[in-house]
Amino acid sequence: MTAWLDEALRKVAADATALRTVFPAVGRRVGRTAADAARVELLKAAPGAAVEMPDLYRYGDAAEKRAILFGLSVVDIGDAGVELVADALRTNDPRLVAAAMGEYAATHLGDAAYRHGVLKCVFMGIPLTAVAGLDRRTDEELLRMLRDFAAERAAAGREVPADLRTLLNEQDG
Repeated sequence: MTAWLDEALRKVAADATALRTVFPAVGRRVGRTAADAARVELLKAAPGAAVEMPDLYRYGDAAEKRAILFGLSVVDIGDAGVELVADALRTNDPRLVAAAMGEYAATHLGDAAYRHGVLKCVFMGIPLTAVAGLDRRTDEELLRMLRDFAAERAAAGREVPADLRTLLNEQDG
């Protein structure tokens, strides 16, 4: 595993297009538990990773897409990653939605898109700890949306997520 990853890192450092072949192989070579970290390391090692990331995301499986979303926070892809985050937020895969709401989203998404991502996380039961930037991006409109969501859940006799209650109590307290 280590030898394979070392060689893959050398390949992508020399030629970012090597990501096209090594990125899909990561899960088989390093195992699923280490795959996200290994893929992010590959992205960091490849000088031209920003150019490759949109296609790696577009043609990748869910695990590869998740790693690209994590990689957005460590590779300078500029605003090109906003489209990838938006795509992930349109899915019903909680792993992709959670990965999409990392530091890149907190920095690059517009207010409406960021609010939508937070609300989607709450709706899908994704812990708010997965959402980067809540401390600096929470505004009155987001709080209104979250209060409305909590009120709808309570009115329907459904549980309001504990982390949502905590956030609302902190903001209202």
